Amino acid sequence: MPVGSLDRQPPRFFHQGPSALSKLTVLAALALLLMVADVRWRMVDPLRAAVATALYPLQRVLLVPVDMVRSAASYVQGLHAAQQAAQAANTRLSALSERANRAEQLAIENARLRALLELGPALQAQTLAAEVLYEAADPYSRRVTLNRGSQHGLVAGSPVVNEAGVLGQVTRVFPLTAEATLLVDKDAAIPVVNTRTRQRSVVYGGADRGSRLELRYLSVDTDVEVGDPLQTGGLDGVYPAGLAVGTVTGVIRRPESGFARVQVQPAAAIEGVRHVLLLAPLSDQMPARRPEPETDEVPAERQLTTPKRTGKIEGAP
Repeated sequence: MPVGSLDRQPPRFFHQGPSALSKLTVLAALALLLMVADVRWRMVDPLRAAVATALYPLQRVLLVPVDMVRSAASYVQGLHAAQQAAQAANTRLSALSERANRAEQLAIENARLRALLELGPALQAQTLAAEVLYEAADPYSRRVTLNRGSQHGLVAGSPVVNEAGVLGQVTRVFPLTAEATLLVDKDAAIPVVNTRTRQRSVVYGGADRGSRLELRYLSVDTDVEVGDPLQTGGLDGVYPAGLAVGTVTGVIRRPESGFARVQVQPAAAIEGVRHVLLLAPLSDQMPARRPEPETDEVPAERQLTTPKRTGKIEGAP
């Protein structure tokens, strides 16, 4: 074989080409150029959209098992929650049915006793639905504005309640709106009765500047415990009897103090109230009080008996 016909180039296996550092530099510069172009001119968006469109069917196919597992787990959880809700509803329905039967029996018994004692029917408060427009801008008071006023038959002193209990009382009435003071206001007070002991007292607002109430002026030996429910007594001429006011949450008795500090949690949620019910004061349905006679005469039962003067001196003949 002639010497000139020999291939003197190295085999392709030993052919290296550009160095690895050069390739890295070129690829890094190309990647940086594509990123800058994508950020500035959105040049890669069409390519990205085309790739996403092409891969969408594959993604949906791959997500089918995941969706099936999630649907099965959601179905099982929903079925379990529905069974628990149905059981709780049945329990609540049974309790409400028992309470309704008991209330019906008490109503029948109350009617019989009133007929036996020849008493008139119990006073029924007139109601008026209202909506809370906004709260007062004063941060030191707890008042709300209602969308009912004197044009709707509302009067000052009307109790404000909802499905949970007493919220407050209407304090100012305008033609189309009214202002109600909530129970937690520092100037609010409401007479209550402890349903366990039947003891009457007064609940005041503004306890610790929070959404709590406080029983004041109770002696340290007063029979009051945590969990005692407080309701309206119905003898003040404003609130009907039996409305929930709150529950005793804390009793602090200090020997050095003559009064006990009793904290009360309101029965009705004060925050976030939207719709309320306005009750007519019971004083509007009660007969007017008879004015006391203006006389200086002393009643016969209060007159003192004095011995008659005979004109004789004791011991004289």
